[in-house]
Amino acid sequence: MKKKPFVSKNKLEEIIKSYPTPFHLYDEKGIRENVKALKEAFSWNKGFKEFFAVKATPNPYLIQILREYGCGCDCSSLTELMLSKAMGVEGEDIMFSSNETPASEYAYANQVGAIINLDDISHIDYLEKTLGKLPKTLSCRYNPGGVFKISTSIMDNPGDAKYGFTTEQLFEGFKRLKAKGVENFGIHSFLASNTVTNDYYPTLARQLFELAVKLKEDTGANITFINLSGGIGVPYRPEQEPNDIYAIGEGVRKAYEEILVPAGMGEVAIYTELGRFMMAPYGHLITTAIHAKHTYKEYIGCDACAVNLMRPAMYGAYHHITVSGKEDMPCDHKYDVVGSLCENNDKFAIDRMLPEIETGDILVIHDTGAHGFAMGYNYNGKLKSAELLLKEDGSVQLIRRAETPKDYFATFDCFDIYEKFDF
Repeated sequence: MKKKPFVSKNKLEEIIKSYPTPFHLYDEKGIRENVKALKEAFSWNKGFKEFFAVKATPNPYLIQILREYGCGCDCSSLTELMLSKAMGVEGEDIMFSSNETPASEYAYANQVGAIINLDDISHIDYLEKTLGKLPKTLSCRYNPGGVFKISTSIMDNPGDAKYGFTTEQLFEGFKRLKAKGVENFGIHSFLASNTVTNDYYPTLARQLFELAVKLKEDTGANITFINLSGGIGVPYRPEQEPNDIYAIGEGVRKAYEEILVPAGMGEVAIYTELGRFMMAPYGHLITTAIHAKHTYKEYIGCDACAVNLMRPAMYGAYHHITVSGKEDMPCDHKYDVVGSLCENNDKFAIDRMLPEIETGDILVIHDTGAHGFAMGYNYNGKLKSAELLLKEDGSVQLIRRAETPKDYFATFDCFDIYEKFDF
């Protein structure tokens, strides 16, 4: 699959006149088409709901697009809850999936009516002590341990993950929660990240559906929803085939009909908490080549750095790069594409074959719509970039301004030195 930018060189040159690089640019058309496909793929389930993983792209303008299609918010912190509430998202439109959670955050989640997804059996008493009385609806996160496989392929190692109840704890937890007055139960699980296979959700669903039947039989719990969480990935590399959300939805439906319906659980709602799948392909980090260095290797220095996109530095993650306007030129030059941080891992690409890059060329770094801006930080005193939305009509909207030195130094306002900055 050839990766193509969703924006032309002419359009980028026009945008850069108003908004200098680097910046993150999002594709409204692509986002809308994708969320519509997700809803269609799971339309067979009456209660289906996508709770967008706010952590992936915490921008209210983008979240509002998803809200127009009935999506809720999956939150994991106080500020994500506050953002959702400020947007008018409250009650069971919020799923609060957190771990090692402070009491104040549980209290706030309960205040806004969010569905709380407990991460550990010890949190039952902790939550009860915090709130005084447990909510009528609660969810528990399940971790089966061991290694998670699809056929003979190892997908991930849940046994090494810090999240979730063990199988034994889940059964004990449901019994305790039921005895304490909880009436409606949910099951949540996340066993593999960024899977590029149509088999992940159906395989996970079968495990959770079978577990749900056993839980109902053993504890008598009224299980109202099963949350498949995230894990559906995107093809970061051009040779990867993208997931087919319709095939995924059909695979989950088949498991649902074979396992839950015969057990009298045909009213159970299916929830998802997708972030990467919803947004990643519809974001580009746009940066300009500002230096070329010829030493032991060939380096292209950009005005963006790991502050703008941490994944390559943190995980060694691959992000495709297009030299805008040179899409059809041969990739016959080998470069390390780097940023300006005082860290040698500040590299968007290592030994990447690209067309010849000249100073001033615009580089498009693909698939940054999730876990791109969101993972930014301020090391070296670097400032976070602007976020822009390429609207369906071709216009561009600023949806987050770039940080300024005044933003960076704002938390020094309790010191005399604050008055000495030249803003």
